Amino acid sequence: MMNPADLLRFAVAALKGHRLRTGLSLVGMAVGVAAVIVLTALGEGARRYVTGQFSELGTNLVIVVPGKNETTGTVPFTAGVPHDLTLDDARAIVRQVPQVLRLAPISAATETVAFGPRRRQVAVFGTNRDYFRMRHLHMAYGEPLPAGDFERGAPVVVLGRKTARELFGERNPVGEVVRVGGWRMRVIGVMASKGVQIGVDLDDLALVPVATAMKMFDRSSLFRIVIEARGHHQLETIKQRVVALLTERHGEEDVTCLTQDAVLASFSSILGTLTVALAAIAAVSLSVAGLGIMNVMLVSVAERTAEVGLLKALGAGRRQILAVFLAEATLLSLAGGLLGLGSGWLGAKALVALFPALPAAPPAWAVAAALAVALGVG
Repeated sequence: MMNPADLLRFAVAALKGHRLRTGLSLVGMAVGVAAVIVLTALGEGARRYVTGQFSELGTNLVIVVPGKNETTGTVPFTAGVPHDLTLDDARAIVRQVPQVLRLAPISAATETVAFGPRRRQVAVFGTNRDYFRMRHLHMAYGEPLPAGDFERGAPVVVLGRKTARELFGERNPVGEVVRVGGWRMRVIGVMASKGVQIGVDLDDLALVPVATAMKMFDRSSLFRIVIEARGHHQLETIKQRVVALLTERHGEEDVTCLTQDAVLASFSSILGTLTVALAAIAAVSLSVAGLGIMNVMLVSVAERTAEVGLLKALGAGRRQILAVFLAEATLLSLAGGLLGLGSGWLGAKALVALFPALPAAPPAWAVAAALAVALGVG
């Protein structure tokens, strides 16, 4: 009767006797497990990245978009908007919805910003001072857009850090006059570096008062109205009251209100599904490795008929002989699984090193599932 220590020594000796075959089986299992770890880390990293980007947008936000879209929780695409979303609408929301803490009307276009012979085409946002507070934008030089009524359109501009550097080098541009499109504007501030958020490079843009922007772009409609609630529990109340107010003003329900939570939940759901899909794809590789181990053990049994006969002659029963081969298979799959975990962890670290903004890390369920499958195969 073999004790566990004898069984383990016997299995290790048998595997050492076929080093090439054992090595190839280990590599196959390790590749399968590593694929699960790396691909799920990639999917989870993408989900965390998007979540982080939305959290940096600000908190307790409601976004009012012109046009009616029936699908909630997604960023709508609408065409043929029946009524403009105007500055008067923004002013009415501030006046009649008491749960609003801050409100930033936004008008957007692309214009050329020039200083002397230097020029750069950038995104130009028309907004107000509340936008800086809601988006947690800080100043490197000068001050943000002036406070006051939406209709006050002063010829002033705040530049992103990259835009200012391209036009003025390393010197402080506050007080200089630049040309934005066909307008001469005085630089009153430069934002501190913020990077890219949700596809917008906040270092490479220009911010002007919203009334100035609408005259510059020759538009009467706003691109968005962003509202910050006084508390998270008031988001749905604001959403309902804003829709009701604008429906009354426009004569029909022709706007869409998105809460930050709804958009984030939608993206999280999509990316969570993507992570599971990537895990399923990687599981194919793990299954192939498992079939490889099964094939190796089948060949091993066929090759070692004489050894099985000797064990029987020495008094070993069927269960003991089965335990010997199961121990070998388990050792192969466990060692391959652990090797794959290490390789996958290094692969995830390499992803983070190559793309620092992507917080790639395998979810705990993927690690547990990969090891469980590896052991189950054995």
